[in-house]
Amino acid sequence: MRIIRRRDYSRMPWKNGQGLTEEVMAFPAGSSVESFDWRLSIAHVGTDGPFSVFPDIERTIALLDGEGLALDLPEGRTVTLGPGSEPFSFPGDWVISSRNLRGATTDLNMMTRRGRYRHFMRRETVIGTLAVQAKHDALLVFNAMARVRSGVEQAELARWDTVRLEPGERLSVTSEGAVDLFLIDVRPEL
Repeated sequence: MRIIRRRDYSRMPWKNGQGLTEEVMAFPAGSSVESFDWRLSIAHVGTDGPFSVFPDIERTIALLDGEGLALDLPEGRTVTLGPGSEPFSFPGDWVISSRNLRGATTDLNMMTRRGRYRHFMRRETVIGTLAVQAKHDALLVFNAMARVRSGVEQAELARWDTVRLEPGERLSVTSEGAVDLFLIDVRPEL
């Protein structure tokens, strides 16, 4: 179990320069926005506008904070992410713009390079205890405080802290009340 504290995330402008991102982790270590195989970040969306375009990338986003985020997709479709909604996956080369609903939003953003890695993200609500076993590399991002244990190692996690598990590793998550967390499975393309 590796814990990445929010205070240690790298802060940088979006690729298109129109917002701020907290980079949780990128692989390989030290890779840039142009060269990563996979990347997990938190985006702060203060105003309406276009998403950065990432050719050859698959993306998934989920709302962490705010009333909602409407995504205007190609062909005139709109998808709205609200509190408690499931993550939304789309190709990074789509031209998308977003609109905040009743104020700024914050979203979780996972990206993998096609042909190298793929990912699957889901939201889980923990009430009491949840056991997790990683089949592949796994990333867990917490939307509230929780306690985690892996073997004899245990820790208190704050909001938006992340845990990385290696294949086969087990983790127990305990919370006093309902805690949303995002489970992200990251695996190499075969």
